[in-house]
Amino acid sequence: MVNWTRFTSLCLLLVLGASVLAETETEYLAIFMEGKKVGHAVHTRAVEGEQVTTSEDVSITISRLGIPITVQMRETSVETTAGKPLRFESVQLLGAMTMKVSGVVGDDGMVAVTAFSFGTEEKSTMPWPEGAIMAEGLRLLTLEKGLQQGTEYTASVFSPGTMQAVVGHVSIGAKKEVDLLGRVVMLTEVTTTLSVPSAGQIVTTSYVDDDMGALKSIMPIAGMQIEMVSCPKEFALGDNDVLDLIDRMIVKSPETIDDMESVVSIRYTLNPGQGADFVIPSTDNQTAERTADGKIDLLIKPVTAPMGGTFPYKGSDAELLEATRANRFLQSDRKEVVELARKAVGDARDAAEAARRIESFVADYIENRDLSVGYASAAEVIESRQGDCTEFAVLTAAMCRAVGIPAQVVVGIAYVKEFAGFEGFGGHAWAQAYVGGDEQGRGGKWIGLDAAFKASDRGGHDAGHIALAVGDGEPGDFFNVASALGQFTIEKMDVHRTK
Repeated sequence: MVNWTRFTSLCLLLVLGASVLAETETEYLAIFMEGKKVGHAVHTRAVEGEQVTTSEDVSITISRLGIPITVQMRETSVETTAGKPLRFESVQLLGAMTMKVSGVVGDDGMVAVTAFSFGTEEKSTMPWPEGAIMAEGLRLLTLEKGLQQGTEYTASVFSPGTMQAVVGHVSIGAKKEVDLLGRVVMLTEVTTTLSVPSAGQIVTTSYVDDDMGALKSIMPIAGMQIEMVSCPKEFALGDNDVLDLIDRMIVKSPETIDDMESVVSIRYTLNPGQGADFVIPSTDNQTAERTADGKIDLLIKPVTAPMGGTFPYKGSDAELLEATRANRFLQSDRKEVVELARKAVGDARDAAEAARRIESFVADYIENRDLSVGYASAAEVIESRQGDCTEFAVLTAAMCRAVGIPAQVVVGIAYVKEFAGFEGFGGHAWAQAYVGGDEQGRGGKWIGLDAAFKASDRGGHDAGHIALAVGDGEPGDFFNVASALGQFTIEKMDVHRTK
């Protein structure tokens, strides 16, 4: 099942619903999911000279099949007192893995990024998203707009944790009675509609006092309501309840699918519900189209791997070249990854055959298959030989890239007839590799590789896999999936089998 890296974006949501603090102030919030306290958040703002430092700390502990996992995140932004972005930092403790990303915004609009994970440091550059602000810029904008009912405005807010800007449309509503852990007060309702890339819209509701202090925020993630409530430090940092969320990651199937290996394709009818607006990507293995009634007609038909393709890839296609490069999760240039990939490929010369060998190798390589790992990079998986579907996916993709086969990490849902007493489509991750075609890659196809399913004797990638996002394994991809879960149902399936 997809792990809990998606909750890194709670830092962004905390910024959007944060109180307007004065100099050197700290605010504590308790985080609730399904009515149970699962963690805390701390919002701090400090002014020194002409610079403002804002920090958002989030800690959440959840359980998956009785195995507790704690995710901790800290995002820090440094801006001028006028709200100009200067630098940022994000530290994420995801189970066994610690990731740190920092950036310095230059006067030329370029950001010098330093990423640190698993003992290695990588430097890169990226353009600052046009018009994006961070915590202090949003605070100033909030003060300027005020709380007059009917006021509306839009802000583009950059999140260091996901390394992307999210557009939020803010609408000021009326005053309402709000329950704050047993204390009822009159607060102004503020609705923020987030436009998340590849995930559509998320509506967050905050309740603020006359001093612009956000005392309560409610947001949907993965079909659940998450509440953040301002409270005394002792309660916020106190003990948490135990909440097992594995059943929340299951999308109900309209029918049972037997003998999946004989299934050639499945046509799904997805109902995104009223007002939902998210994108189901079309790939070589699936085609999605909106129907006149707002539903999604989705055809999943896994392609047959074209033979005759060579590797390493020597073409010039930008997408394919990007899919061969190393990054902080897919460290395909690390010695241990390269050596393992070459061992897996052996004497294979055909790209499709090499990719399949890597899939089978990873299926056997990861020995401890459990849910105790929050999120691990390919290099960490090689060392620990432990993890769930995400670890299988990142290692498969990294090993493909290590031998020059373009590969990506796919996140979505996949059909399981039985998993911990559940049947349906559960959150999942797998890989896809580009094989076949000529030396320039023309005529090739993206084929699905699911080492986790293969390890569990479930065959691998099949028509029961619905992709919701495709990328390099960055946390933002997982957040996008979390945003989509709970926004749609599967109304109908038309299963086609071999005769």
